[in-house]
Amino acid sequence: MNTAKNEKKIAELLHKNCKLSLEQLATMTEMTVDEVAAAIDALEASKTILGYGAIVNWDKIQGSETVTAYIEIQVAPQRNRGFDRLAERIYQYPEVKSLNLMSGHYDFGVIVEAANIQEIAMFVSERLAPMESVLDTSTHFVLKRYKSDGVIYDTKTEDDREVISL
Repeated sequence: MNTAKNEKKIAELLHKNCKLSLEQLATMTEMTVDEVAAAIDALEASKTILGYGAIVNWDKIQGSETVTAYIEIQVAPQRNRGFDRLAERIYQYPEVKSLNLMSGHYDFGVIVEAANIQEIAMFVSERLAPMESVLDTSTHFVLKRYKSDGVIYDTKTEDDREVISL
């Protein structure tokens, strides 16, 4: 396997399970432990691997209630700067968990988390909407999470109530 294929395979494996040991990764990629360690070091140095973390179902952790919203933002790109300068301003806010330049009617797709709906409403009305290039926003609140980042959050539960027919 060449270096690019090795790095891609390691990145895929770590993305699925960042708890894999160097030894496990070596076995799965048919590389030595030293080669795996060097590949991971290279991926981290090149900012290909940006961090490690667990996918958590926060609904199951007491005291961690948050509200998540998807916000679509339509903007007028700034002369000589395009979308980048505005994106830099938006992603600096701690409420912003994800920001993407999109195709379609809206230019940015933003995922925001806050303690409640009112905080998200204040964020949109006091921080996003007043920005000079923002033309329109549309906010959508997450009601229930079924699957995220390839992981199913909740399995079906059987309804054990007795069926009554007339």
